[in-house]
Amino acid sequence: MSNLISSKALLKRYLIARIPFISVHTTEQARTLTILKEIADELTLPFYVHTLFKGIYDLSTDKIISDDRSIYSATSYMGEQMRRRRNLTLVLTEAPDLSDHNADAKEILNLVTLANEAGGTIVILTNNPVWGQLKRLGMTVRVDPPDEDEMYFIIKAFIDDYRGEITIEWDDADIREAASILAGVTQIEAENLIATLIANKRIQKSDLDQLRYAKDGLFENISGLEKIEVDESVKNLGGVAGLRKWLDEKKELLTPEKKAALAQKGLRPPRGILLVGVPGCGKSLSAKAISASWHLPLYRLDFATVQGQYVGQSEQQLKDALATAEDVSPCILWIDEIEKGLSGAGGADSTGVSTRMVGQFLFWLQECKKQVFVVATANDVSMLPSELLRRGRFDELFFVDLPTAEERQEILSLYMEKYLNLDFMGPLSEKIIALTEGFTGADLESTVRDLAYRVIANDGFVLNPENITTAFNNVIPLSQTSPEKIEAIRNWGKERAVPASGKPIGGEALIQTNSGSRSRVVLV
Repeated sequence: MSNLISSKALLKRYLIARIPFISVHTTEQARTLTILKEIADELTLPFYVHTLFKGIYDLSTDKIISDDRSIYSATSYMGEQMRRRRNLTLVLTEAPDLSDHNADAKEILNLVTLANEAGGTIVILTNNPVWGQLKRLGMTVRVDPPDEDEMYFIIKAFIDDYRGEITIEWDDADIREAASILAGVTQIEAENLIATLIANKRIQKSDLDQLRYAKDGLFENISGLEKIEVDESVKNLGGVAGLRKWLDEKKELLTPEKKAALAQKGLRPPRGILLVGVPGCGKSLSAKAISASWHLPLYRLDFATVQGQYVGQSEQQLKDALATAEDVSPCILWIDEIEKGLSGAGGADSTGVSTRMVGQFLFWLQECKKQVFVVATANDVSMLPSELLRRGRFDELFFVDLPTAEERQEILSLYMEKYLNLDFMGPLSEKIIALTEGFTGADLESTVRDLAYRVIANDGFVLNPENITTAFNNVIPLSQTSPEKIEAIRNWGKERAVPASGKPIGGEALIQTNSGSRSRVVLV
């Protein structure tokens, strides 16, 4: 049952029961008033609405009862009416601050007490907390933004009015995809976004991607989440063939037809992956690559930003950030170095905050019904809470290893073409591939990028084989400075993770070369 249907049923039941106070938590006044008007017509009861724009008017007839727009005059007027008549209902759309025991809250409390004696009902439309004493006199109803099913009918009704006037390429499957994209925004926001497409005099299949990013623009300032801009070029990520194959397969499950098939089986769309492995081998870049490949906006959740100094603040801010991720869905939620935010769970965290945050995050990961695909990355696997690694938390646990010779060829070819416009082939490539054994993807990219800087900054710099070789020879990779650490990470990955490359973890042994044997040479 959709939220709209269940909310309307609850409201109708409470109004029939003459509950004296009903707080309706909503951000959509117009949509909620439409629901209340339908109920008023069905029950044939007098419903009065107060707005700061119109004053008091009859909800069924739209007739102005009192043009005094002051909310205090409205409560005084309705108090007098309730003393004379029974079964009146007053809907306040611009309620004062009712969050605590203040003068406004006490005045509403007095009105509710009078309504209780006269069979009346006071309905408050708000998205703010309500004073506990006032709240206990009534009931609460939530009217959430339209879900996917309701959004489908909103979009269909909106664009059907323009069929025959403009070219509309969307079929029923496209409308359902649009509904999936816009689920979580308000009705007026959805209609505004569709109207911008109609303004182009044509609705095309490709507009679905535009719709994703247009929705993304509605949530620019998000507490706890950082919007990450993604370059389309990152789709061509090298060295993770196994991960790419897995993602391509899961991408198919995000189409409306496949999602419907999943729902019939009681299955949910892919929820996310955990990427662990050697630092600098492309875990963070993988999150951007998924965003670009799946044409979904990317948001970064930083656990450090949701840490609060007061009791319960961290948990609440994490809850708010995750709820916002659901609002902006479909999206990719990137949690970088997750072990740093949750490392205190079950260990040195005497306050228990980290433990509670782990529990809250895992519960959300398990129960989230929205299309939020989580990409969590970790470098230090020893700091990861054991609860996070249990089978079923994520769809899959991938290990990103040091790139093999073949993968280094792939990675370097991408960066040589991107930064230097070079076709990385022949004897030079073979020499560089051999020289860069033990290099991470980050080592390879930074070296090529530094060469590009030299070329641009110095007109006299010659991009010859000698200088290219020297540039790579000057790099001392992590595998040489901390081989024990890399080996320990690999051993962990062999037992618990799936290789992102599609090849055995640790397929190439670490170089046992003394880092001091490499002497830096100036490029000329």
